[in-house]
Amino acid sequence: MSTSLRAKRMARNHRRLRQQPRLNLVALMDIFTILVLFLMVNNGDVEVLQADRNIDLPESVSEQRPELALTIKVSAADISVGGARVALVEEALAQPQQTLAPLATELARLAALAPPLSEEQLERGRPIIIMGARDMPYDLLKRIMATCAASDFRDVSLAVNSVATAGSPGPAPALMPDSVATAQLAGGRGL
Repeated sequence: MSTSLRAKRMARNHRRLRQQPRLNLVALMDIFTILVLFLMVNNGDVEVLQADRNIDLPESVSEQRPELALTIKVSAADISVGGARVALVEEALAQPQQTLAPLATELARLAALAPPLSEEQLERGRPIIIMGARDMPYDLLKRIMATCAASDFRDVSLAVNSVATAGSPGPAPALMPDSVATAQLAGGRGL
């Protein structure tokens, strides 16, 4: 007996539909590969300092990105270098000297552990970031900067909250909610 073309086609479709469906992962893997490559390429584009809840940073429209450097955090109560507390703010303000001895000792210790500087770095000084509250006394900031300069940390940057100017779009709030940028001091020299 001969079956019709329609019957053969229906039988073939029924056999095909009875099989377990397969998922084609090739296109999905291509998309994830492109996504991973995109994230790897754009990963080093933004340097963000970890914001400290105890420090209310000033705002700035600085366009310059922060470089990875040693950070001095000045809260209302204490001064810390690289996460370790070195002095209390009250004691630092009470001292008659322009430089802070505990801070100078810690900076000298960290400079001794660091690799030697190149010729350009010797002229410019070691980089350091000062992250202080916007209501920090200017006298304290001046003493910290003088101590940094005396300890050969002359490439001083000040941490600020990055805000957009009127004409520029600024950082995307969804991507960088607590972003911190640094404002380089005039000439990049510090004091």
